[in-house]
Amino acid sequence: MAQAKEIQTSLSSRVSPRNECVTPRLIAGVDISVERARGIATGVAVVLSYPDLKLLEKSVVTCRLEFPYIPGLLSFREAPLILAACEKLSLSPDLVLVDGQGVAHPRRMGLACHLGLFLDKPAIGCAKSRLCGRHQEPGNETGNYAELKDDGEVIGIALRTKPRVKPVYVSVGHKVDLQAARHWVLACCRGYRLPEPTRLAHLAAGGNLEIQECKVVTGTSP
Repeated sequence: MAQAKEIQTSLSSRVSPRNECVTPRLIAGVDISVERARGIATGVAVVLSYPDLKLLEKSVVTCRLEFPYIPGLLSFREAPLILAACEKLSLSPDLVLVDGQGVAHPRRMGLACHLGLFLDKPAIGCAKSRLCGRHQEPGNETGNYAELKDDGEVIGIALRTKPRVKPVYVSVGHKVDLQAARHWVLACCRGYRLPEPTRLAHLAAGGNLEIQECKVVTGTSP
């Protein structure tokens, strides 16, 4: 585990906080679900058109997980499966929204950072829960946010995407700045707590997404 932490620390310096995402034409969402009893995981990548957020393609990959569940090291458990799903896509997204952390991570190297670096694409972490840092409670209206700080460093924001529901935790993954990350998460919300790309990826990973006029690719990861 010490080696995994060293890898994260080394890679974190390669993460670019400079915005390279202007107006994406295609936005991907990724997520993973785990059947713990069998140790089998399902990784999903979905691609949506922007700005209408129509689902165009879904890639699903299943495999047995080898790396244990360790908070802070989930990238080593989840990234290979998600990357395998992304490789099967025929469409190339301009931006990737990740159901997980970006730099809002103890070593500033969450799943969104790993994926952004490996895919060499702008990536945003949009997590449902906080891994580290502290923040004030954001206002109750859509778009209200509070800075998430760790040791005095702003590592992300707690963002209200729907009135009077729990905030999501948004942070830089790669090739975006925090202002752009906030903008695109809000631009992809359609009345739910989660932005559409990760919401649909989450539903698909759990087998709860109905497909209509969408290309579907399935497979297994070695």
